[in-house]
Amino acid sequence: MDENKSVKKLGLFTATSLVIGNMIGAGIFLMPSALAAYGGISILGWLFSAAGSFVLAKVFSNLSIMLPYKTGGPYAYSKAGLGDFAAFLVAWGYWISIWLANAAISIAFVGAIGVFFPVFVEDKVFAVGLGLLTIWGLTWVNALGIQQSGKVQLVTTVLKLIPLVLVIVGGLFFFDFDNFTPFNSSGKSTFEAITITAALTLYAFMGVESATIPSENIENPEKTIPKATLWGTLVTTLVYILGTVVVMGMIPLHELAESAAPFSDAMAIIGGEWGRNIVAVGVAIAAFGALNGWILVQGQIAMATARDHLFPKIFEKKNGKGVPVLGMVIGSVLTSIMLLMNYTEGLVDQFKFLILLTAFCVLIPYLFSAIAYILLKMKSTQNKGVVIVLGGLAVLYSLWAIYGAGQEAIVWGAVLLLAGLPLYFWQKHKNR
Repeated sequence: MDENKSVKKLGLFTATSLVIGNMIGAGIFLMPSALAAYGGISILGWLFSAAGSFVLAKVFSNLSIMLPYKTGGPYAYSKAGLGDFAAFLVAWGYWISIWLANAAISIAFVGAIGVFFPVFVEDKVFAVGLGLLTIWGLTWVNALGIQQSGKVQLVTTVLKLIPLVLVIVGGLFFFDFDNFTPFNSSGKSTFEAITITAALTLYAFMGVESATIPSENIENPEKTIPKATLWGTLVTTLVYILGTVVVMGMIPLHELAESAAPFSDAMAIIGGEWGRNIVAVGVAIAAFGALNGWILVQGQIAMATARDHLFPKIFEKKNGKGVPVLGMVIGSVLTSIMLLMNYTEGLVDQFKFLILLTAFCVLIPYLFSAIAYILLKMKSTQNKGVVIVLGGLAVLYSLWAIYGAGQEAIVWGAVLLLAGLPLYFWQKHKNR
């Protein structure tokens, strides 16, 4: 902890923006179209996944109070409750999921910029160039110190919320309740429709744990992290659900299902072409901010794992600003390779498949953290019933979410985790 006394730390607003910014990426701007085929019942799916995410947020908040200075979030909690092996699997899968997801986020950013500058869509060289420039530009920003990264995160989070809030408020004047009939237009039973839409929306809440990971770089972590986690989840949930409701209320479902840019179409109704452009800028900022936040998190979790001798020592080394810059660079190199795969003929399908695995690799840390919470809390509290209920709900929700990822993702995700075992046993052997 002493080595961090000279490093400026993140306050409540910045830590909250890390949670919101990492959860709200470019994907939310397409979600209303994905849900339109199911009708208004998809709102119940949102509510179900939001409830599960709040349970996880509460578990992470409680864990951050119990272990306030444990950098690494899910990794640190799994290590404390379940031991080295489980913690390694969490760190390995989570670390891989971040640099895979960062490639997808950078591609989304390039696509958004392509709305204004078509050359980035039409020419692969320009597209790759912009993607790489963004990845490495934000890696450089993060290398300047967590305060600099935090400032970028706070600004981009505020800016990405503006078009979403404009749609929510302005759309109320163009709202038509008839767009919600029939309430269930999927042709499936109510239970099936809610289950499917909940599965579609639960991935939008990934990142709920973001404030727990750089804990040693957060002011008063035992107070700030729980507040940032819960407030960040609340704000994100309100934006998600209200945004989806308003867009569905503005655009008939059959049109919405065919829309490639539902929020842009909604803003065009409110304010014409300038409204559409505002949303396009918002998509770009959302992707840019999310990429910044995940680059920060990527370096922190690898550093925490290296400190415990479960990752190579290189990931632990910091620069003069207290940033684990070498680990961050390694992650960005791997992200760059994934980016190039997407723009290479014959490798696009492989890239898409790898992105599918990221969901599984993130959900395992949620499951292990929930189990660790139960085990740790049961030793130190008399309110065992409350612990079992909260932790049990988090475990069940995580298992359900893993099931929702699909058989293919589960099988290959397990293979991906097992592929890390040689590194685990090598690190353990080195440190005997």
